Amino acid sequence: MVAQLFLPGEGVASTHSRAAQIVDRVLALPGPVVSTLAHDLVADFGPRHVDTVDLLRANARAVGSRVQSTTPISDEQSIVLGATFTAEYAIEGAALCNPSAVEHPDQSGLQPGQLRVAVALRAIGEGHVSSIEFTEAVIGPGDAWSFVPRRSPVATATILPARWHSSRLRAALEHEDQVNELTSWVLDRLPPIFTGVDVEAAIAALPPELLHHRDSGVALNTLRDMVSSAYIARFDPDTDLGQRVLLPAAVEEHNGMEDARLVRFTADDGSTAYRATYTAYDGRDIAPRLITTPDLVSFSIHRLSGPSARNKGMALFPRTVGGRHLALARTDGESISLASSPDGFVWSGATLLNIPVEPWEMVQTGNCGSPIETDRGWLVLTHGVGPFRVYSISAILLDLDDPSVVLGRARRPILQPEGPDREGYVPNVVYSCGGIVHDGRLWVPIGIGDAQVGVFSTDLEELLDFTQASRTPALT
Repeated sequence: MVAQLFLPGEGVASTHSRAAQIVDRVLALPGPVVSTLAHDLVADFGPRHVDTVDLLRANARAVGSRVQSTTPISDEQSIVLGATFTAEYAIEGAALCNPSAVEHPDQSGLQPGQLRVAVALRAIGEGHVSSIEFTEAVIGPGDAWSFVPRRSPVATATILPARWHSSRLRAALEHEDQVNELTSWVLDRLPPIFTGVDVEAAIAALPPELLHHRDSGVALNTLRDMVSSAYIARFDPDTDLGQRVLLPAAVEEHNGMEDARLVRFTADDGSTAYRATYTAYDGRDIAPRLITTPDLVSFSIHRLSGPSARNKGMALFPRTVGGRHLALARTDGESISLASSPDGFVWSGATLLNIPVEPWEMVQTGNCGSPIETDRGWLVLTHGVGPFRVYSISAILLDLDDPSVVLGRARRPILQPEGPDREGYVPNVVYSCGGIVHDGRLWVPIGIGDAQVGVFSTDLEELLDFTQASRTPALT
């Protein structure tokens, strides 16, 4: 549960403001009523959220332009006013699904044979709007997986502007076919690394002929939305990972942040950090986007661009191969392909790796997370969609040095929805955004019917064999 700014009637055309009327009603309340109401609101809702009073004050400031009185409002009035423009939102009220697992940055306090993992989850709330939240689990010792109970209240991030590289902004504008005279003029006047402040300074210096051209409004909105789409989401480091939730913040993701495929990435210099791709949805269009974080506390969010960054389900390799960043993509909407990038932001290439051929994947196929490096090749968990839109999980194996070469392909699913697991918010679905190997065993957290999250595991060597011969691995 999170608390958010609520503006009654937002999105409805009106000749007068409901906010102004509501503000007047609140400020007309007698002092004793305000005092009692403020106390009761803090007592009732305070424990349900982080820094509740500060949030209510901020929401009061958001409607401060509607305050007509010249007399400063009291702190208690501010609390009541802010609460009147606040609503709670159940981030997983509709569904919880599509997990991915990586090694947690903190491995302290564990028994021998245990591994702590961080799990990203897709939470779906009212209006089918998705957010990205997290939990923790411990694998081992032996054949055991235990989710760590999540602590309340839920913690949201402070949103800060990000820095852009001018070359990446140009690539992003080209990706959207938005390089025109106005945007080119602004691009040419930006430093190599810039912020939104630099963009506004360049816009302010536009020649009047460009600024007042009939198409300038659309171009300016596109440019500003694009620049603001990159941001930093920073959490209080004292919060638990399981408390943190990334809520939509940019315009292009206001209708959802979907299916984070989290991976622990090792750079060429040996340093490690976390990366994830996710799908941004604005209510009409989708776009793959990138998350980078060194610690799962401060998250940098950025656009991806290029001809191979145009559909759902991108999954990053955990290291560069041959000096280039690689990713699994689905540019045609139904097959798995291999994309590459010099910097991890601009993606090209579309070498087909896996196309729908089996009955259980007739509709489409895609990846179930980042490739997992083994001594026999890159193991890629796949999903297939078949008749009645049944989702199944299978696998392919790619060459370590040249992942465009497919070494093996399982001809049958390794997991399908059965029995009670066929039911749920979205029936007949088992789906994952990434598994992890520990002590020779592959562990895969899965969304079941988009209603719950479970885990399956299998012996890694048996699964690798299964990608090259139709032999069923032992699943638990």
